[in-house]
Formats: sequence, structure tokens, C-alpha cells
Amino acid sequence: MEKELISPDEKVKVRSRILLIIGILLVAANLRAPITAISPLLSYIRVDLPMSNTMTGFLTTLPLLAFAGLSPFVSKIARKYGMELVVFFALCLMVIGSLIRPFGGISLLLLGTFMIGIAIAVGNVLLPSLIKKEFPFKMGLMTGMYSISMNVCAMLASGLSVPIAVKSGFGWQGALVSLSAVAIIALLIWLPQLKYNKPPVSNHTEHATKKNIWKSPLAWKITIFMGMQSTVFYVMVAWLPNILISQGMASTQAGFMLSLLQLGILPFTFIVPIIAGKMKSQQPIVITMVVLLLLGTTGLMLGSGHLWITSISVFITGVASGTAFSVCMMFFNLRTTTATEAADLSGMAQSVGYLLAATGPTLFGMLHDVTDGYTVPLGILIFAGILLFITGLDASRDKKVFSK
Repeated sequence: MEKELISPDEKVKVRSRILLIIGILLVAANLRAPITAISPLLSYIRVDLPMSNTMTGFLTTLPLLAFAGLSPFVSKIARKYGMELVVFFALCLMVIGSLIRPFGGISLLLLGTFMIGIAIAVGNVLLPSLIKKEFPFKMGLMTGMYSISMNVCAMLASGLSVPIAVKSGFGWQGALVSLSAVAIIALLIWLPQLKYNKPPVSNHTEHATKKNIWKSPLAWKITIFMGMQSTVFYVMVAWLPNILISQGMASTQAGFMLSLLQLGILPFTFIVPIIAGKMKSQQPIVITMVVLLLLGTTGLMLGSGHLWITSISVFITGVASGTAFSVCMMFFNLRTTTATEAADLSGMAQSVGYLLAATGPTLFGMLHDVTDGYTVPLGILIFAGILLFITGLDASRDKKVFSK
């Protein structure tokens, strides 16, 4: 009789590891889908809840304000109460926000969206740190996997929200409630992680690290990079369907284009972290990304609803957006030494970065109201591309935010 090659204890460790990976992927699945799902539904929502273009932009901006307000404190809260517990409560908030926002008019729509934004802020900050702590030798692979999960669900949410709203008979409310199932599943799968919740570290270490991170020039460049890549994504999520509908596309087809944007994002969010993790300098990736972003934006400006030009432009803009996001997530790990440093850099970058990004969709709406067109508002993406190039060239050099 052959002896078992794996002991019972090792089997338990393997199962725990697999469950952790599944939990991370499910948390990641909720980091964009609740936002991308609502954009294609805006025309239906505005029938029931009359909103100006500025208010429509603010609805997408609201989660970014939550990101900006909470992100600097997430790493501090996690060190006090433990990462696993903080993620659990964030998922609880995600479920509640997802279930209340379709009901009760504009007030509950805004409140639910803000609650979702708070939950997403926790996941945004802690997942890179959790990966650095639990998978130090597989950071590129794990970053790619959680990015894929995040963007697949974002793509599905944007592509399915209108069909669900139309076919369910419950309208946009039914679509949003249906899509909240992903958050509920993530909450249930994450429950076993609570037994691994870690004790807090000393306040002295925490404050020393926090003080240094805000004084690092490199950290500020990564922060601006974070803000500009987020601006590109959230402006596109908020306004791409409206832009294309104004150029003559049907709402269903415009929703599909948002899915095409996600399709452009998908493969590169998996591939780029693996490649970036093996490179000393990520400058070639940054330069390629900026060129694609400028080409895609120009195509949207000049495409005038032409199907092939628009499709190619949307796709390569997605490629640029996915590449920028992936490189930025890798910066949090590649430019730091410990998981604590990674969490602090992530918190800083996502706080100030999302505060910068929060102005994007609202400013886009205001410029559209003033100019009654989309050419001038699309200039925001050109400006973002220039800043991505300037900050990304230095952030992609082989150095750390804490110089010795």
C-alpha cells in the first residue's frame, strides 16, 4: 500500500491557500462591476429620476470621492483590526449598498453608490498589500489574476445590465439587484479568512512609515500616475455610451462598445504584470501605453460614429487603460520593500489619485454642457496621457520610494 505523499496538515494548508485565492478573485470581481453596470443604464435611470449631465457625471464621480476620502486610512485601520476583518466588513457594506441603491429615488441611489465606493476603496488598497504578503514570489501572476477577475466582471456587468433591465421586466432596478449576487457570493466565500485575521502592529512603526511615504517624490509621481490612469478609465465608463449614442449608435450597441473597452483591457491586465515583474525598468511599457491612449482618443474624436474606426479606437483605448492600471498596481509592490510599505503607498496613491480622477467625469459633463459636444471634453484624455508619460517614465525606473 502506497504511503500518502501529502500529510493531512499540508492538505489543509493547500485547501486554505486555494480558498484564499478564490476569495481574492471574488473580492476583485466587485471592484469595478458595480460602477460599470450603471453607466449603460443611465438613459433608463434618467427616465425615472431626472438628472442633469453634471449630476449624471457626479453619480460616477461619487465612488471616486469615497476612494479619495477613505484610502489614506485603510492601511491604518487594517493594521489595527487585521486585513481579513476589514475586507469582510467592506464586503458587508458592498452588499447593503448594492441592495438599497435601486430603490428610494436619487437619495438612496447616491447613498448606495457611496457605500459601494467605500467598500471598493478597501479592496483597492488592501489587495496589492495582501498579495505582497501572501504571495511574495508570485506577485506578477497574482496581480494579473485579480486584475482579470476585476475586469471580466466589469465587462460582463456593462454588457449584461441593459439586456437584464429590458428582459427581466423589473427595469434598471432589477438589473442592479441581480448583479449584486456577485458581492453576496464574495462575502460568503471570504468568511473562512476571518480565522486568519492578524493582530495589529505597533503604532510607532505605522506612523513612521506613513510620515515617510508622503515625503517621497517617487511616491507622488506614482500617485499622479494613479490619478491619471483612473481618470481615463472612469471618464470612459461614465461617458462612452453617451458619446456613441450622440454619434448615432443605439443604446444596446453603445453598451456593447463599453464591453469592447473591457475586452481590450482584459488580456493586458493579466500579461502586463507578469512582464513588468520581470523587467528592471517598465519604461517601454509606459511609452507604448501612452501612444495607444493618444491614438484611441483621436479615433473617438474623429470617428463620428463610424463602426470600424470607433471599434478600433475603443479597443486600443481599453488596451492602454488596462496596461496603465496593471503597471500602476505593480508599482505598489515593485517600488516598496514590505507589505506595510505597499499598503501605505497604495493608500496614498489611491487617495490623492482618485481625488484627481474624481474631477474627470463631472468636468467632462460640465464641458459637454458648455460646448454641447464631446470634442473638447475628450481633451481630458489627451491631458491625462501627457501626465501619464511624464510621471510614468520616472516611476518605471528601478528604484524604491524609500531610498536608503
